Amino acid sequence: MRLVQYILKNDPQGMRHLGVRVGEEIVNMQSIRKGVPNTLLEMLTTHKNFLDEVETMPMDQFKERVTINQVNLLPPISGSDKVVCVGMNYVDHCEEQNCPVPEEPIFFSKFSTTLVGPFDPIPYPKMTKELDFEVELAFVIGKKGKDIPISSAMDYVLGYTTAHDVSARDWQLKKNGGQWLIGKTMDAFSPIGPHIVTKSEIPDPHNLAIKCHVNGVTEQNSNTGQIIHRVDKLVSFLSQFCTLLPGDIILTGTPPGVGVFRKPPLFLKKGDVVECEIEKIGLIRNEIV
Repeated sequence: MRLVQYILKNDPQGMRHLGVRVGEEIVNMQSIRKGVPNTLLEMLTTHKNFLDEVETMPMDQFKERVTINQVNLLPPISGSDKVVCVGMNYVDHCEEQNCPVPEEPIFFSKFSTTLVGPFDPIPYPKMTKELDFEVELAFVIGKKGKDIPISSAMDYVLGYTTAHDVSARDWQLKKNGGQWLIGKTMDAFSPIGPHIVTKSEIPDPHNLAIKCHVNGVTEQNSNTGQIIHRVDKLVSFLSQFCTLLPGDIILTGTPPGVGVFRKPPLFLKKGDVVECEIEKIGLIRNEIV
């Protein structure tokens, strides 16, 4: 099942809807059952059982649909309590920096104000001169959990989405006392989408092609099999320190090819178009404006 949040292009009020994407069409959740929430976060917190029901339903029985070209896709989840990122989590990314493989996951955070839609523009922040790209596999937590054993960690995963971990490298690496937060959490620094693919459709998230293209040129090209600390370990490990909540987003790290480690460095500029793409999930496209 592919979950989307969207607004209709012809709706002057911009009302948000929650739907199931079926090919190039979307079935609105409220056409399946009246009165259910119109955001994914509220669905996860108040109607999770209904969402589980929908996954087993044949979508061809629901005729009330809109096409993709009739909507503007929003982030497939919004209002998340936590947006958590993992640094240095690809073997080949560690190799390009001549860094040892971390024995434990390296976590840092972004604010939920970084979340934007899969095709939204990214405003170039006036505070940085070193804007960089990072394609990442992200997953979404489906239910509350604390001290989760690794054996049941995948029970807490709703599904997967494509993410772009936009980074202001000067603020991440050279300023602010070495703290990564400011360089990672400026507005619109986390485009995600184009949908959340539930884990039933991706039984193995660690064997997916992952790529980033800048202005049509492939700059990152790897496979999620290079991930060091895998999804189940990340869920279990992080839950030892903080309670995971429905709608929390965890970005699992980026492969090699990012701009900061090029010689000379390759930083984004206004007018550049970044496409992040993951096999079986989809592509997001964001212009720097």
